[in-house]
Amino acid sequence: MKEYSQQELASQPIGYWSGEAYRRVVGRIRTELATEDLTQPHWWTLNHVAGTPGMWSRAKLVERLVPFDDLGIDFDAVFDDLVARGWMKEDAGALALTAAGEAGLLRARDRNARAHEQMHEGIGTAEYVAALNVLRRMIANLGGTSDLP
Repeated sequence: MKEYSQQELASQPIGYWSGEAYRRVVGRIRTELATEDLTQPHWWTLNHVAGTPGMWSRAKLVERLVPFDDLGIDFDAVFDDLVARGWMKEDAGALALTAAGEAGLLRARDRNARAHEQMHEGIGTAEYVAALNVLRRMIANLGGTSDLP
């Protein structure tokens, strides 16, 4: 990676760099998820349902996930797909992972962990936190929420 002076970097547009980082990070994660025939909405669903089994109804989970969606995802189709695969079940309206869903989630987590390791190479915790705090401040300055998702 080429080094630049503070002055050179300070004149750079954050929109370009944050957008390029987004495309690279999300692209890498999507590639890993695709090996399990999963999309990001599948991933979001599996993680939420696994994190609090029996808490999520379809409507409640859609409400939670919509803020992360910039593609107009049909979440019911995602839920139906996971149920059809045997990865998720509905019991009295509550969503829960099956053993197959838990195993698939663990495989996807392992793949994503390797992607995250690659992304964080050469970046210390303090640097990473500083970068997030700068982005959080910019988001807040522009009227967005900078709370953790």
